[in-house]
Amino acid sequence: MYEAIIIGGGPAGLQAALTLGRMHRRTLLLDSGEYRNATVDHAQNLLGNDGVAPADLRRRGRDELAAYATVEIRDAMASGVAADADGVRVEVAGEQLRADHLVLATGLADDLPPIRGLSEHWGDRVANCPFCHGHEFAGRPVAVLNASPHAAMLRGMLEPVASEVFVLDPARVVQVESTGDGLALVLDDASRFDVAGAFVAPVSRQRAPFAAQLGLDLQESGAVRIDPFGRTSVDRVFAVGDMAHPDHFPGPMASLAAAITAGQLAAVAIVQSLAAPR
Repeated sequence: MYEAIIIGGGPAGLQAALTLGRMHRRTLLLDSGEYRNATVDHAQNLLGNDGVAPADLRRRGRDELAAYATVEIRDAMASGVAADADGVRVEVAGEQLRADHLVLATGLADDLPPIRGLSEHWGDRVANCPFCHGHEFAGRPVAVLNASPHAAMLRGMLEPVASEVFVLDPARVVQVESTGDGLALVLDDASRFDVAGAFVAPVSRQRAPFAAQLGLDLQESGAVRIDPFGRTSVDRVFAVGDMAHPDHFPGPMASLAAAITAGQLAAVAIVQSLAAPR
């Protein structure tokens, strides 16, 4: 019987495990080895780790967790979750594990616009977050592949960084080609835009089925609805990282710093729950 099971070994899950470990709570971290930023070579905009490889960041987190005897890590994929009055159940490789609390840190998956060649550059020269990737294109032209009203805001954010910002309707882009140090965007009229990189707005969805299995309330964005400490609509179940956001956020925060903060806050709430008089 664990006091907390965490599903997801990214920054949010690792931070939750670290906070719980430092409070000597029996914790299991399950890591499937699948990550939203798997195609990213360098994590940006994280104080003290700007430019570090995501795999190195996870490795450092695991190394730090090794100092806490109450934290166990399994490289395994959960196949099912359930909650009842006695706590939560997690199925792993046919085994039923029980815990007082569950932290979901499974993240989102991204569906890109159906443009030939686009996915090959996802996480490198094609991104969705200017805070994470904009500086790397400094002084060169970039494209915003977005036909929504948000395109104007993104263009304004990138203008101090890039030499020029092209706003294009993704429905008109038929192919993305590599130019060695950049991209060529080929339109349906055969015109061509040479840029350093492109920003797109993917359609995001829950990476894992656990929110649906538990019947968690969702936001209009498709993310799990939480309070500021990560509590979901189901007692003892928490959601952290970009898979969830509270009502006062317009959408998920695709940020390592925000994910780490969310993991810590959820762990704090769990520790307080465990310490409360019963």
